[in-house]
Amino acid sequence: MHFVSSALRLAGFSLALSFAASAVASDESQLIESINLYRSQLQRCAGQVSSELPPLAADPRLVLSGASIGNLQQAMATAGYPMKNVQAISLSGPRDAAGAMKAIQESFCQIVLDPQFVDVGVSRQDREWRIVVARPLLSARLGDWQAEGQKLLAEVNVARTRPRQCGTQSFNATTPLAWNATLGSAAETNSRSMANNNYFDHKDRDGRTPGDRAELAGYDFQQIGENIAAGQDSVRKVVDGWLTSPGHCANLMNPQFKELGAAYATDPKSDAGIYWTAMFGAQ
Repeated sequence: MHFVSSALRLAGFSLALSFAASAVASDESQLIESINLYRSQLQRCAGQVSSELPPLAADPRLVLSGASIGNLQQAMATAGYPMKNVQAISLSGPRDAAGAMKAIQESFCQIVLDPQFVDVGVSRQDREWRIVVARPLLSARLGDWQAEGQKLLAEVNVARTRPRQCGTQSFNATTPLAWNATLGSAAETNSRSMANNNYFDHKDRDGRTPGDRAELAGYDFQQIGENIAAGQDSVRKVVDGWLTSPGHCANLMNPQFKELGAAYATDPKSDAGIYWTAMFGAQ
């Protein structure tokens, strides 16, 4: 009887430990969600208004202890992260993710709103927080823009086969999109413009909107939509990022869209290195 009682106490103790661990993990995940929501909206930071930015992807290699922060390059090498650029934020005092997010907005908005960063890791020890944002070296071997555009179409169509919640909007599974070469050409032009002119925005340097670009390319549309991404070096990473962002996800799942064209472009001198555009349309 005594042995059974001890075993039960041990089981209860390990359950409490696992519950505490999951509570901490959810607080860290919550901060990443808050950062991505902040990036998805226009923000005023350091006297400027930011563009809408894609979500940062959680990368376990960027979850660093306080001792690792001193030499970030060495920490990245040890973690096996092929770094192009990295920044770390250290916070002392916030009780929870909401408090940490408030401190980031007040003092570190320029770091989390920097368009070159694509990955994030958050660690926490009591009231000490470490937020690491990074951009990896482009390591994937990509085909030409048409080949990768067709791969992106395939990934989008897989996503459309399942019901999905995009923020507050619910979408049923819907029909696949067809490739449209005219939209593909417009997407390639936009990706090339962003890469060569080092910006990330739905409005190009001549003030043209997605609808303007579609019309200029010769696409006679009833409805047009556009998703853009930067920094990710694979189609899977791009689509996964869009699915976690309510507005991008809603475009991707919209049953009114029937066609898609997509493309990427690279420029090593640009902040993000690689830029993606997907144009959704219905004629």
